[in-house]
Amino acid sequence: MTRLRIFLADDHVVVREGLRALINGQPGLEVVGEADDGRAACLRAPALRPDVVVMDVTMPDVNGIEATRRLRGLLPTVKILGLTVHEDAGFVRELLQAGASGYVLKRAAASELIHAIHAVARGDVYLDPGVAASFVRQFSAKAPRSTALTAGVLSDRETEVLKRIAQGHSNRVIAERLGISVKTVETYKARSMEKLGLTGRADIVRLAIENGWFAEGSRGSQSGWENH
Repeated sequence: MTRLRIFLADDHVVVREGLRALINGQPGLEVVGEADDGRAACLRAPALRPDVVVMDVTMPDVNGIEATRRLRGLLPTVKILGLTVHEDAGFVRELLQAGASGYVLKRAAASELIHAIHAVARGDVYLDPGVAASFVRQFSAKAPRSTALTAGVLSDRETEVLKRIAQGHSNRVIAERLGISVKTVETYKARSMEKLGLTGRADIVRLAIENGWFAEGSRGSQSGWENH
C-alpha cells in the first residue's frame, strides 16, 4: 500500500512529537521529516518531497503563511494543511491565498486532523468546522463583486458549476439542482479549470474569494469544502 508522506512544521517540540506519534500510528501515513520554523521547512521539505505538509501558522523567523507561499513555489504539487490556535477568518484567507489547501485548529480532535490530511491529499480544500462558517460570513461580505476574472472566458453554465463547487456543493447535489448528470458537472469543472489554469480545489476557493462568490449562494459544508 502506498503511504502518504507527511512533513511537520511546528516550533513546539511537544506538539511535533504528538503529531508524529498520531500520524505514524495511522495506516497509510508516515512522517518523513520535521522543522521547527518556516525557513527550515523550506530548506528540508523539497529534498523529501512530501505529499502533505502540516504547517503551524505562527512560527519564528519565517511564519507559516510565508513558508506556505515559498514551498508552493518550490513544490507546486505539495498540499499544505495549516495547523494553528488562531480562529480568525483572516488567517484562513491568507493561508488559502498563499497556496494552502486547508486549515485545522489545534484544539480539533485527532480524528479531524487525520481526516483533513486525507482530504487535502486527494485534492480537496478542508476548513475546520470551527472557522468555516465565520470565514464565509466575513469574506463573502468583503470580497469584490467582480466577474472580471471569468467574464468572456467561461460560459454561464461553467461559471455556475464552479461557483457551486467553491461554495461546498458535491457533484451530485450540483447535478440535481441544475438538472444535469454528474458526468456533465465533472466535464464543466474540468473545462473551467483548464481555461483558467486552475490546478485544484484550493485554486477554485481562492477564485471564489476574489469574485465574491461566497455571498451569492450556500454556506457549503460545515466540515470542509469537499466533493462527497
